[in-house]
Amino acid sequence: MEQNEPTVALIGTLDTKGVEYQWMADRLTELGVSVVVIDAGVRPAEGFTGEVEFDNSSVAEAAATTVSALSNGNDRGRAVTSMGEGAAVVSAGLLARDRLDGVLALGGSGGSAIAARAVRDLPVGLPKLIVSTMASGDVSPYVGASDVTLMYSVVDIAGINRISRSVLGNAAAAIAGMAKAHRERADVVVGDRPLIGASMFGVTTPAVDAARERLDELGYEVLVFHATGSGGRALESLTRSGMLAGVLDLTTTELADELVGGVLSAGADRLTAAGASGVPQVVSLGALDMVNFGPEATVPAEFADRQFFVHNATVTLMRTTPGENAELGRIVGEKLVGAPRTVLIIPRGGVSALDDEGMPFRDEAADDALFDAVLAAAKGVTVIESHANINDRDLARRAADELHALIGAAR
Repeated sequence: MEQNEPTVALIGTLDTKGVEYQWMADRLTELGVSVVVIDAGVRPAEGFTGEVEFDNSSVAEAAATTVSALSNGNDRGRAVTSMGEGAAVVSAGLLARDRLDGVLALGGSGGSAIAARAVRDLPVGLPKLIVSTMASGDVSPYVGASDVTLMYSVVDIAGINRISRSVLGNAAAAIAGMAKAHRERADVVVGDRPLIGASMFGVTTPAVDAARERLDELGYEVLVFHATGSGGRALESLTRSGMLAGVLDLTTTELADELVGGVLSAGADRLTAAGASGVPQVVSLGALDMVNFGPEATVPAEFADRQFFVHNATVTLMRTTPGENAELGRIVGEKLVGAPRTVLIIPRGGVSALDDEGMPFRDEAADDALFDAVLAAAKGVTVIESHANINDRDLARRAADELHALIGAAR
């Protein structure tokens, strides 16, 4: 193998797809790619005649179990979960040794689930391609918040035939090309600016735009994530990956959907990655005055007596109550306690454009409940209070300056 030859990991169940994986390994070798095979099956491999660098025993061991325990347990769900975890550990090890430029997997629901777990925590930008029988339906369980590429297999992955030869051949060519491009990028020393992740919603856009302008002046590149659930998960994932120098988390609205039952929740882990990873962060309470639903007709009947604002034909916003805001304040404060390099900004003039003076969601009692609760919970956290609305330009630029100072101190 040439020193700079890209490496693709083939992750799959060689006990059921050995023939297909052998065919793919041969194609990748012909395309000038080095292949590392990771066997995630629980029974002996069949039909694969090449080298298996990580056999199923080593993959199971990486998941703190054994092939014998998984194969004798008659629990397919546990086997899929464990082998996915083990494959993730093996893949992370390859990446740490600079031996991973792409991942390719083939499978049905089980194989796709194993592959999805294996690539979930790999960094954004590392090519990840899954050829799956499941790719024509709801693919969110396989993609999550990562940049996974899914290719529909059209026919079942059961032998090499006229159709599968074309589909799998395209997959091999695709991952080979992506892996070569990834290797070339890795070999080039670039002077990229430090990356900042920022959260934004329509009702906090002026704040993020002003802060982004200031951060650009300070020499950063800002990546904006729309707070729609998947955006928040992507921000958390990228923060955990170590690619971000800092996080400007002005828009934490997804926590309201998680608490109340809206449609844009990013999960209970939202607002945890920066603190756990020690990444500098400036946090605010953007759009915690609202919970998101779809068209008016889809709002659950239990909320019939609540205050709503129809944003458009497909988005209906519901004002959070003082009680909900008090709970949200507690949640935010507790997530920030103990997080190093954190500044919390409290905009007493309103947490969104709809919560500004004279606007439909302006509710000082609800906001005060939010502010009081977060201050009570966020013991030891540096707090900046302002009488301005969150979209105030000067406040937004100050948020950017505070993040810059935190990053400088971390260095």
